[in-house]
Amino acid sequence: MTSIADLISKNQSELTEAWNREILANPSKGLGRISDGELKNQTNSFLQLIMSALESNADVSSPAWLRTREFLEETSRTRALQGFDAAETATFIFSLKKPLFALVRDAFGGDAAQLAERTFEAGSLIDELGLHTVQAFQKAREAVIDRQQTEMLELSTPVVKLWDGVLALPLIGTLDSARTQVVMESLLKAIVDTNSETAILDITGVPTVDTLVAQHLIRTVTAIRLMGADCIISGVRPQIAQTIVHLGIDLTGISTKATLADALSLALKRGGFVVTRRSAS
Repeated sequence: MTSIADLISKNQSELTEAWNREILANPSKGLGRISDGELKNQTNSFLQLIMSALESNADVSSPAWLRTREFLEETSRTRALQGFDAAETATFIFSLKKPLFALVRDAFGGDAAQLAERTFEAGSLIDELGLHTVQAFQKAREAVIDRQQTEMLELSTPVVKLWDGVLALPLIGTLDSARTQVVMESLLKAIVDTNSETAILDITGVPTVDTLVAQHLIRTVTAIRLMGADCIISGVRPQIAQTIVHLGIDLTGISTKATLADALSLALKRGGFVVTRRSAS
């Protein structure tokens, strides 16, 4: 592979220009999110790293290629954050094939055996680097998606203070294990911070209640009680009530109400508050 390194070293400027032209001409380039100057700096830096690594070892997974792999991982992470997709990110590496093959052809065109061997070496090198780039991009993209999902879960579980000592948490959508954990953490923290005595779980926005959802609700109620607070479940519609009965789910000891208003009224009554309508006079 030292001959490939020599080719890149002797023709770095021409190879960089040809590589940039190839990227810009590719319909999957996905550019517009980075400047031409930034692209040129990336291609120059990458070729420098390749030349340095090839002088030591041809194995892309070896320690000699660590800096090159880190460069590709950082580039993939940055492009994932910039909104590039996998094809657009992979284009950055695979667009190097054509210019590099042209250099190999010009250098070894008179020797068919050498040409075939060096072309295979160059192709295998770009393929391995491209595969690592795609894997790094996928990992970075999954990290972005996981973070966004966590943020959405946090935003979808707002704890509202309805009255002194009374908190409410309206649930909208499906209640799964991950969301139950976020709900419990948010609600228990709010109970401690506000020193509240009652928490209302409003399930008006939960489309269906099956055995798993009911178990999640019971777990949440248990955690709230362990904190020394009481819990009321509101938004129990007729369909949900029938489903709970058919499933044989035991909610004994858990206060339930049809509406959030009813639950608030019960919470105020337990807290010793009396709400009356002011007379017309």
